[in-house]
Amino acid sequence: MRARCQVRSSNGKQSLDSLPAPSLWCVAVLRMDVQVSEYRARLQQQEVEIKSLAAEVEDLKNNKHLGVSLNLEDLQEENAKLRYRLNILRKSLQEERNKPTKTMININTRLQEIFGDAIKAAYPELENPPLAVTPSQQPKFGDYQCNSVMSMTQMLKSNQQKVNPRDIADRIVRHIPSNDYIEKVEIAGPGFINVHLRKEFVSKQLKSLLLNGVQPPAVGDKKKVIVDFSSPNIAKEMHVGHLRSTIIGDSICRLFEFVGHDVLRLNHVGDWGTQFGMLIAHLQDKFPDYVTVSPPIRDLQSFYKESKTRFDSEEEFKKRAYQCVVHLQSKNPDIIKAWNLICDVSRKEFQKIYDCLEISLVERGESFYQDRMDAVVKEFEEKGLVQMDEGRKIVFPPGCTVPLTIVKSDGGYTYDTSDLAAIRQRLFEERGDILIYVVDSGQSVHLQNVFVAAQLIGWYDPKITRVEHAGFGVVLGEDKKKFKTRSGETVRLIDLLEEGLKRSMDKLKDKERDKVLTADELKAAQESVAFGCVKYADLSHNRMNDYIFSFDKMLDDRGNTAAYLLYAFTRIRSIARLANVDEKMLREAAEKDIILDHEKEWKLGKCILRFPEILQKILDDLLLHTLCDYLYELATTFTEFYDNCYCVEKDRQTGEIVKINMWRMLLCEATAAVMEKGFSILGIKPVQRM
Repeated sequence: MRARCQVRSSNGKQSLDSLPAPSLWCVAVLRMDVQVSEYRARLQQQEVEIKSLAAEVEDLKNNKHLGVSLNLEDLQEENAKLRYRLNILRKSLQEERNKPTKTMININTRLQEIFGDAIKAAYPELENPPLAVTPSQQPKFGDYQCNSVMSMTQMLKSNQQKVNPRDIADRIVRHIPSNDYIEKVEIAGPGFINVHLRKEFVSKQLKSLLLNGVQPPAVGDKKKVIVDFSSPNIAKEMHVGHLRSTIIGDSICRLFEFVGHDVLRLNHVGDWGTQFGMLIAHLQDKFPDYVTVSPPIRDLQSFYKESKTRFDSEEEFKKRAYQCVVHLQSKNPDIIKAWNLICDVSRKEFQKIYDCLEISLVERGESFYQDRMDAVVKEFEEKGLVQMDEGRKIVFPPGCTVPLTIVKSDGGYTYDTSDLAAIRQRLFEERGDILIYVVDSGQSVHLQNVFVAAQLIGWYDPKITRVEHAGFGVVLGEDKKKFKTRSGETVRLIDLLEEGLKRSMDKLKDKERDKVLTADELKAAQESVAFGCVKYADLSHNRMNDYIFSFDKMLDDRGNTAAYLLYAFTRIRSIARLANVDEKMLREAAEKDIILDHEKEWKLGKCILRFPEILQKILDDLLLHTLCDYLYELATTFTEFYDNCYCVEKDRQTGEIVKINMWRMLLCEATAAVMEKGFSILGIKPVQRM
């Protein structure tokens, strides 16, 4: 929890001298925050100046802007001055990058900056040279690798230059600027550059993590991010098909929130359309006094089926249903009341699911955009983008084979119109910088049409505003067919979650955890495992693929499952507790350097610090299984460390603790802290005892 800080002076405000210690700490933090902001502003300004000066140097080379009056000596003198200023700025920029910061450093990004500078300095004639820096797969090849040389070789050959890849690598290495990250580099094979990190740097970053907590990496300016996910239909129960959108969308929101963006979580529910006519007509017949007495509708699914049966079989009922739609669209007060009653019943059922999964959303259904559709159609017409097709008004986005129907032949609007109104509202009224639609892959053609149409009419430029469809596959049963009940019905989501709770408790009792945990601890562990396993089973698969839903696999505490990771996390957290090492002792120990002499200590330390790289990758591609794979790798790397490096040494005969290796306890703490933050992004709630 962050303390709120107030500083007052003699005119009614408290002075610094009279502040208690915690408040003085708050003031210091505020001052540091201001300094960080100033450093960031200076950094950005320096980067602009460097680019400008680099351009001037290039112009001087080509003698573009000085005119013919300058002789060679003048050119050389001016060129030398510019190069001097450029080098000073580059050095200053590197110093700013090396200054301490609370944010976790993305080591891969920093190495890319270093090698990017080296490549530009070594081969200034290359335009947009390739830059590839990745973690090494084997320790013998160092900690990271720069793999740019082979692509650069092809570029230089295309410019009629005869080059040797190893010579290119050697030239790049000679231009690597001074930095705090790299201990040494080695050229291997045909030109791979192996990078070995400095232990002091890794130790320093681990120390920062322990003292400041797991802080988000720097990702640039704060942006408005709008995520459209979950989106069930009113009057229908949420089923397993809504599971993926809800879980994936929530996790995407959590990630963008963690790195500091302003996130709007939108639930685009289906709360409008002709189906409401039959529901309202059925409500009028079954509960004629609904205006004054709230109808006791408990099973909305059955209510929907009853109204649908009547709609299909009773002609008079069908006519009244259509009439109700007309009254709904004209905002008749009694009909609006009936509509709200039906929506409220659905909302309460949806909320039970959201409460179980700890998901928050802002409902903004199709009804919200009804009043905006006239303006959308008018704008497309005014810009000459509408065509007539058998009475319909359609828009053909360029490159798309299926048109958008914005007005039906009967004058009504469609889902196309609604989605165009929605994207326009999100761009202009919400001023969204990033729009993400977490919708199944079956909607990819439709959404692509909407996005292209929005670009066509000039609502956004994809180079400036990111609009993306985060599609996903379907949930399959163990028979590899669409997940259904034995009777062939779609699986209700609430039933699925209740089954998860039951199986989770059975698993805990099999392990006799009910004998060592309190009732509250057992319930917390049950919910953590049940809901965590359902979420992780989804998120650990590439969202683009279908995945097989299996309680047996997801509750298995071996392999890459939430059950395994939750148990691993609990065990790691228990190490300090069982050794009677408290938070104060850990914090005092973190003030010292963390020793990384053992190869397993070194491997774990590097793995912990890859967390920001993983987050940046997911911010770019929205593939959350990368985080799951990382957490599993972190847990297994920790196991290697723990099996080879004693954290607590005990007397073999008495079992008494004889020595606590505090630097290793700190590695335990850092591992647990990163795992906990990873769980938080995935929407999984770990427990301290399991």
